[in-house]
Amino acid sequence: MKVSRLAPYIFVLLWSTGFVGAKYGLPFADPFIFLALRLFIAAIILFGIALLLKSPIKLTQIQIRRSALIGIFLHAAYLGGVFFAISRGVSAGTAAVITSLQPVLVSVLAIKILNEKLRGTQILGLTFGLCGVVLVLGPSFERSVSGLGIIAVFIALIGSTTATLLQKKIGSGIPLLAGTAYQYCASGFILFIAAVATGGTDIQWSIKFAGAMVWLIFVLSVGAILLLLWLLNTASAASVSSLFYLVPPATAVEAYFLFGEKLNTQSLLGIAITALGVWLVLRSAN
Repeated sequence: MKVSRLAPYIFVLLWSTGFVGAKYGLPFADPFIFLALRLFIAAIILFGIALLLKSPIKLTQIQIRRSALIGIFLHAAYLGGVFFAISRGVSAGTAAVITSLQPVLVSVLAIKILNEKLRGTQILGLTFGLCGVVLVLGPSFERSVSGLGIIAVFIALIGSTTATLLQKKIGSGIPLLAGTAYQYCASGFILFIAAVATGGTDIQWSIKFAGAMVWLIFVLSVGAILLLLWLLNTASAASVSSLFYLVPPATAVEAYFLFGEKLNTQSLLGIAITALGVWLVLRSAN
């Protein structure tokens, strides 16, 4: 099997660990300063990798502005929204279900904005994927949640949807390493301003927090993000977005092994339906 065929599933595995990293790290730091520090360090690492690989670092003003715009939506809005919501008591399950509307929004908007066409099997797959995610995470819904936290999750949804469409429309010609580094610089600056403005600049340094930070930087901000942007440059927005349906089930499985959280029959059925839905979308896109 070609590596390119494995790439979508490697991305899902890496991306799903972000919720685990957040669960370990957020008790020790305010969300915005946590993310700002993570993104600034990741930007330095990517600039260093670009230098080692002799990849272009000096971009045009247009490329820098486009990178910054994509980054603000993908990292400041999406990650900032999710981390803030979780810090306000919204469960990862609820946040995952709301942000799992992203493939549907991207697919619908891509028809108009990117002139992509959806086949009947893709529409069926998107529907299956959403139903499967709801089944997996249904038992974790709270009866009482933070209203501000829910608003933050919807901001995250809008951010990830917009970033996906922007990357596909204006980001494909930007050098991957430097472009992503500029994304992080712009997003980190916005998140740092948000941290100062809200008074959320506390960090309690510990081995657990440092471990979470290292994992989130190298596995998520370097590995998963670069893989996501590469996938968006080489496949349709609809097919790549459908992969986000697999993230909540993958996280549920990881929580089972790492935290002893149980998987009931409903969850297992949801995982199967989600996998079928994503398979239909990817199969139809090829």
